[in-house]
Amino acid sequence: MLNSPPGPTLLGIDVIWAGTLLAAMAAMAVMFAIYTAVTIRDPMAKRVKSLNERREQLKSGIITQSAKKRTKIVRKTETTDKMRDTLASLKVLQASQVAQVQQKLAQAGIRKKELAVAVIFARMVLPIVFGVLSAVMIYGFNTFPEWGDMKKFALFASVTILAYKAPDLYINNIKSKRTNEVRKGLPDALDLLVICAEAGLTVDAAFNRVAKELGRAYPELGDEFALTAIELSFLGERRMAFENLAYRVDLEAVKGVTTTMIQTERYGTPLASALRVLSAEFRNERMMRAEEKAARLPAIMTVPLILFILPVLFIVILGPAACSITDAFAGGTPGHKN
Repeated sequence: MLNSPPGPTLLGIDVIWAGTLLAAMAAMAVMFAIYTAVTIRDPMAKRVKSLNERREQLKSGIITQSAKKRTKIVRKTETTDKMRDTLASLKVLQASQVAQVQQKLAQAGIRKKELAVAVIFARMVLPIVFGVLSAVMIYGFNTFPEWGDMKKFALFASVTILAYKAPDLYINNIKSKRTNEVRKGLPDALDLLVICAEAGLTVDAAFNRVAKELGRAYPELGDEFALTAIELSFLGERRMAFENLAYRVDLEAVKGVTTTMIQTERYGTPLASALRVLSAEFRNERMMRAEEKAARLPAIMTVPLILFILPVLFIVILGPAACSITDAFAGGTPGHKN
């Protein structure tokens, strides 16, 4: 019984086997895309619980009226209490540091203020843990015997510094993504606020309406506007609700909107005209940012074009010819038997 002839190869790889593997991966990708398209969920559904908790806190009068005491409101848990006691005994816990971490968590969309203590505790523990592990692996087990002392120390220092910066890098990453999402939807939100103001709605009703309309397209912005509407309804000073919005969003445009709102509440200036001017400015800024990205696109696409697109194009064009030439030379070698 004669063996079946081998299939065509390219660079030592069986073309049929590689094609089968790529087809299986493509089928799995299509199934995943269909699953994600069918199981679309409301992005505001996860945020309803935190908004309801904030409403209940405001109803029960837990929130203090002083801005200085705002950062000290922390829900007590056993874990955070132990972390707080440990940090306090080591005298590394400062009120200003806790307030800064709490603001970063709020800007990242994390409402639990007690996690600030966990972040500070992680800054202290992670460098010790990963530093000890890396020292044992590098110096104890001599994992890299061919490396010099300078290289080993550089690796040890890099691991320790990265472990110290890891919590801040994670929070800053979430914060930047959330800020970009808020920036994208802010001009549309201001246009809707202008419409609501001209229709005669109050400020809190306008914020609530905009949050419902933009909740699906821009869930982060809808979350912030909904929380602002709740605070406008329950806080004793409406100015604090706008200050809390600027506190939670690290964006100069939002600070400008909150300043406009505070001045409107204080001096009775026309709200619709001021918001219309701000909306036009933010929309022009968004257009300029898009044009800037479009102008950088040819230079950015040069490297992917050379590394990924052109080799694939050459393989598609020259691959069949290379397979035919290889089969022709293999068939014409002396001593070859069919």
